[in-house]
Amino acid sequence: MCSKITTGLFTFILLSLSSSLWGQHHYPPQQQRWNPDSLGNQRAVLQVSGKVPWVKASVEWRNRHVSPNQELIIVDSTLNKPVEQVKYGSLSPEKGEFAFEATSGAGIYYVYYLPYHLGGRSRNYPDALYRTREPINDLNKVKGTKNDAKLLRFDAVDDFNRNDPMEVIATSSEVEQLKRKYRKDTYLIFPEDRSLPIKMGAYLPKRWTIDNRESRVLSGESRSGAFYAFQIGLWPITTALNQVQVTCTGLKNEKGHLISTAAFTCINTNGVSYTGDSLQIAVTVPKQQVQALWCGIQLPKGIEKGIYEGWIHIKPANAPEKRFLLKLKVDGEEAIEGDVDKPWLQTRLPWLNSTLAQENTVIKPYTPLTVEGDTAISLLGRKVILAPNGFPKQIQTYFTEEMTSMSKQPNNLLFEPIHFHMQRLADQKDIALISNGISFTQKKEGTVVWKSVSTSDVLQMDVEGSLEFDGFLHYTVRVIALKAIDLSDIAMHIPYQPDKATYLMGLGQKGGYRPEHISWKWDVAHKNQDGAWIGNVNAGLQFSLRDEQYARPLNTNFYLQKPLVLPQSWGNENKGGIDIGRKGGSMLVNSYSGKRHMQQGDTLYYSFNLLITPFHTLDTEAQWSERYFHAYKPVDTVKASGANVINIHHGNALNPYINYPFVATKEMKAYIDAAHRLGLQVKIYNTIREVSNRMYELYPVRSLGQEVFSPGQGKGYSWLQEHLDSNYIAAWYVPTYQDAAIINSGMNRWHNYYVEGMNWLVKHIGIDGIYLDDVAFDRVTMKRIKRVMTQEGHSGIIDLHSANQFNKNDGFNNSATFIWSTFLTSTGSGSVNTSIMKIMVRISS
Repeated sequence: MCSKITTGLFTFILLSLSSSLWGQHHYPPQQQRWNPDSLGNQRAVLQVSGKVPWVKASVEWRNRHVSPNQELIIVDSTLNKPVEQVKYGSLSPEKGEFAFEATSGAGIYYVYYLPYHLGGRSRNYPDALYRTREPINDLNKVKGTKNDAKLLRFDAVDDFNRNDPMEVIATSSEVEQLKRKYRKDTYLIFPEDRSLPIKMGAYLPKRWTIDNRESRVLSGESRSGAFYAFQIGLWPITTALNQVQVTCTGLKNEKGHLISTAAFTCINTNGVSYTGDSLQIAVTVPKQQVQALWCGIQLPKGIEKGIYEGWIHIKPANAPEKRFLLKLKVDGEEAIEGDVDKPWLQTRLPWLNSTLAQENTVIKPYTPLTVEGDTAISLLGRKVILAPNGFPKQIQTYFTEEMTSMSKQPNNLLFEPIHFHMQRLADQKDIALISNGISFTQKKEGTVVWKSVSTSDVLQMDVEGSLEFDGFLHYTVRVIALKAIDLSDIAMHIPYQPDKATYLMGLGQKGGYRPEHISWKWDVAHKNQDGAWIGNVNAGLQFSLRDEQYARPLNTNFYLQKPLVLPQSWGNENKGGIDIGRKGGSMLVNSYSGKRHMQQGDTLYYSFNLLITPFHTLDTEAQWSERYFHAYKPVDTVKASGANVINIHHGNALNPYINYPFVATKEMKAYIDAAHRLGLQVKIYNTIREVSNRMYELYPVRSLGQEVFSPGQGKGYSWLQEHLDSNYIAAWYVPTYQDAAIINSGMNRWHNYYVEGMNWLVKHIGIDGIYLDDVAFDRVTMKRIKRVMTQEGHSGIIDLHSANQFNKNDGFNNSATFIWSTFLTSTGSGSVNTSIMKIMVRISS
């Protein structure tokens, strides 16, 4: 008989793996057992007995990534050399049959069954290229072979690369047997503890096919005050599931003490957006695909110890309800701050729905907004005067050219009010709209909101505007057809004062003197451009054209994989564009959209953003008092250099994993405490654009589909390919720590986690600021992190490094115009002031 894995041996292997489940990462990282970049991450260990020249083996590796044309590398452990002669039978994800020359006779032989070598564009953007062969079955050529190979075990290069029980696949026969057993069921549910994250979509894990794994009971353990996370695996057998909902009855102990239903949450079906809005998520599960639902119970503080029981109900819209009993043991000492310092227990999942620092309070050095009369709003160094239609009649700044003080005389930016032209096709004449005037709907220190309605017999324009404390204006403009009409154009005019329009950046132009004329067209497939900045050092205005479908594109090498969505209004099937040039006494920005037909009731969103620059004066004393040390060195070395602010990048012993500074926290705190004792400040690298595969919340976040991780072609380093399968974008890789990052999709709930994480780092680790390597979030998140970082007198320094994005891969965007709105609230006594100043110098040079 050929040697193969028996059920008993396989069960033993599963139990052995269960003793080291998905938990706290080894740190410092484990030393790898061999070089994976030549041999791969997985191997089967075979023992050969007797003196035979050839040995056959049949190994049930149960690995979903093994292909029929997979090449094997078999190493003779005695000689520590690869075996040259290998004959292949059938290979599949379930098992492989092969024979090899036992070069040393009896002994141990290692079968590396997923070997690869590294390709890709660079060492920091590698692709694992798996070794393949011609799919020729030549096993039958081996005659008279004794089958002496015995499987001893499976090894992984380290624990992080192992295939735990949730990645050991069930065979097709085991799956068919399960389907026969539950042939009357539309779908099956598999409750799982947090310690065994569900990882596969197209395959079932073997453990779900073992006796009664379609269980009706899940037992778990936690502490009072902590968040207990668990999963529900859904597997539709006969049809896809639609609009799946999950509810909880509440949990009671034997004394009748209750944990209410309000303590229950499921991140897949409900949540809070990064802007603070409630989310109701429709969950659809394709037929015979696995979907993990991550749920949890927030245990109250001071709750009595004991076992609490309650029913969890799963109800798809198109299938019968199922339920299981959750038995939760509450024991041990009460959790401190919800045990969020133990993220491997998934205690931070509630951070995904956090509203921390959402209230738009004023951030220093800005001052509260003041409404003056019925039309004017004053803010730090600037004033906006509104016309009856709700658009700016005039925008003024009061900064001197030196940018160190204010003037009493205003700098008027506009030659005449910002306005729209709506032109009838039939006679090429403007449609006259009559406004009902503006009315303020909100007057707060941080935000003022107003609205206005303008009408004619055929069109209505609803305008809602808002101004924030830092000079950000947002307009939602709805154009509604009261009757069917053909239009030759809907256009917005921004008439600048010519002497306030010296410089320009955007629309395919590098920062510099404004050309006399610009003619620009939409081309979202190739250009990450939707506006420009025009102005002088002490007075300027940026405009960006948007509609209700706007989604922030990817940036820094990845724009083409998630480009802008062409606005239905401004873009109008690429008929729209922007012309800039002199008209009369103004320097006019004409944003046109071209000919179109509107049916009665049609609504178009001609929304846009404005940024009034500059934002505040320069604090030159503070500006030049900070001296940066951009490396991880002993604090005594930094002190001796004369620097007083340390930037800790990623990829080192304190901050090993990119944008996930939650692994080496003890080491980081010790270093920061030592720096503080010497009067030094410490900032760490932490942004959002991509995130390490070492994040503890990887599989819960992955279960959200493409909400957090952007869809893509996959590939990248071997760990990503072997444990995430596909449909992601591989990002930066650090060989020293085998840190393989994944691209974030943009604006999503990971930003809520990011804000909570920054709050925790300030309070518990003592960081003084962050180093942003480009910005993949908007002003909402920037304001929130600035608030948590400056709490209780913390300095909250934010240092911005941006790559040059004026290239093909980034859509020829200007880095400054793309992330300008985040400059507004990232300034302080930190180096972003310098960034702004440098940008102004570059523009004016």
